[in-house]
Amino acid sequence: MKRLWRQIAPHRKLQLSSLLALMLLASTAEVVSIGAVVPFLGALTFPEKLLAHPFAASLLPKLGIVDARQLQISLTLMFISGALLSGVMRTALSWMSIRLAYSLGADLSFEIYRRTLYQPYSVHVSRNSSQVIAAVVTKVNSVINGFITPVMTLSSSALMMTAIAIVLFVINPMATIFSMLGFGAIYLVIIWTTRRIKRQNGRMIAAEATNVVKALQEGLGGIRDILLDGSQRVHCAAYHNADAPLRRAQASNQFLAASPRFAIEAIGMSLIAAIALLLSHQLGGIESSIPVLGALAIGAQRLLPIMQQGYAAWSSMVSNLPILEEALELLEQPAPLDEEHEADDNMLFGTEIRFSRVVFRYGPDQRPIFDGLDAVIEKGGLIGVIGRTGSGKSTFVDILMGLLTPTGGYIEVDGVRIDENNRRAWQRRIAHVPQSIFLSDGSIAENIAFGIPKAQIDFDRVMISAAKAQIATDVEALPLGYDTRVGERGVRLSGGQRQRIGIARALYKKADVIVFDEATSALDSETESAVMTAIQSLGKDITVIIIAHRTSTLARCSKIIEMVVGGIVRIRTFEDLSRMQYTKKKEAANPC
Repeated sequence: MKRLWRQIAPHRKLQLSSLLALMLLASTAEVVSIGAVVPFLGALTFPEKLLAHPFAASLLPKLGIVDARQLQISLTLMFISGALLSGVMRTALSWMSIRLAYSLGADLSFEIYRRTLYQPYSVHVSRNSSQVIAAVVTKVNSVINGFITPVMTLSSSALMMTAIAIVLFVINPMATIFSMLGFGAIYLVIIWTTRRIKRQNGRMIAAEATNVVKALQEGLGGIRDILLDGSQRVHCAAYHNADAPLRRAQASNQFLAASPRFAIEAIGMSLIAAIALLLSHQLGGIESSIPVLGALAIGAQRLLPIMQQGYAAWSSMVSNLPILEEALELLEQPAPLDEEHEADDNMLFGTEIRFSRVVFRYGPDQRPIFDGLDAVIEKGGLIGVIGRTGSGKSTFVDILMGLLTPTGGYIEVDGVRIDENNRRAWQRRIAHVPQSIFLSDGSIAENIAFGIPKAQIDFDRVMISAAKAQIATDVEALPLGYDTRVGERGVRLSGGQRQRIGIARALYKKADVIVFDEATSALDSETESAVMTAIQSLGKDITVIIIAHRTSTLARCSKIIEMVVGGIVRIRTFEDLSRMQYTKKKEAANPC
């Protein structure tokens, strides 16, 4: 609760204080509505006795009430007003509680998403996205419905139970004491016997909620291969194996939360009957006890559901505690830098990027990818990067782009070290074209100007970037041109078209450094040659780094960095690389 309280914004805490005030008012209204029962029933059964009461005899004439009829009408109106006031207050309390709970949920969901997006790249590659998606979409809802709302319900129930118990105690102390002790004991026994089951179910719900999202992501994300392989049954089984235990645990918790109600109501009615029997043998008989019995019956009718609400709220809180803990872990991720700090854009690139004794490993127990790497990349160069799978090519450019932080050593740009204070400014000068291009389900123009609000897109710049990326002809041939929607993940486009849109996106950014990570692998030779010609024509102000397996892609590179695990082997020219590959092919063809 303390951890959750720290995540609530100040203005929400003020709203919670207002809600507490409304709870107090609603409890007062309950007191008025139940307290009005005794004089109301007394006026209906024995109005003369009520008129003769010393307090009533001095007060009623001042209010213009002088006979039994007037008294009955006045007290009936007072009782109806009290009941209506209580209903209005409880309705207002319910509306405000639900509205505030979901507003808090929206705050928490947004904060989880915001903090997650700002986490370092190393955190993202070590985490399954299903965990975050489940937290934002599913688990925050469970926190709202299963924890925040029950906390409010429990608080309201506690206040109302206290108020009702006080009124009933004034009416009949012994009956109230025995009733509260009896009902309290029953609920304590239920709480004690079911708490472990609820916590186990809560842990299962938290785990399986993530597995359900994971199964959905994998099934829908790989639908092409699933249809081709006919493996729908396997993925349906994976979903069922995650979803069925989740539903069973939810059903178990819901039953445990709701089941005591029926026993408690039966015991409550039995208690009222027993009290009626006892009162009927007292002086004055059952007729004189009708006001007291009526008040006790109405009090029990209000009290028992509130007690059940309080128990159900506690039950829900215990069941959802594991989910709350997972959500809090994401909420307690390091907060992003403030906006003013991020807006710093004083990073300049005029001469070179230098790797100095760079060491990097993905974990303390893993072997280093680089161990004392030194490299220099001059501004305006067209640099190729080659090496076998696992040699660290992508890690090299991830470090260059500031996505990964060196374990040892450092990177300098024109003699300025890249660190936490200037990393965002450096990244603004870099564009990345990966092998697998992410496209949102928007228009081609929106995907080229990715991350820019639609109203702020420079369409002239979009078309110039598309032309340089050799995609303009394809786009302009479409009926809607640049307004054509690409579908989820660009499913309506070919692989080559997706990659050229990715290249156009990098050109739209007008970056100083463009990194192509196997970005031309899906292009045919003719289109690749045209794209590379366009890249070469960008001018000496643009530094291009190309990771490629095809030698032809590197033909225009000014130098080629060859890498193995641990660091750079040597710097080559394209001619050296071609001669080396020719020699290897010749030796393979003539082993003797």
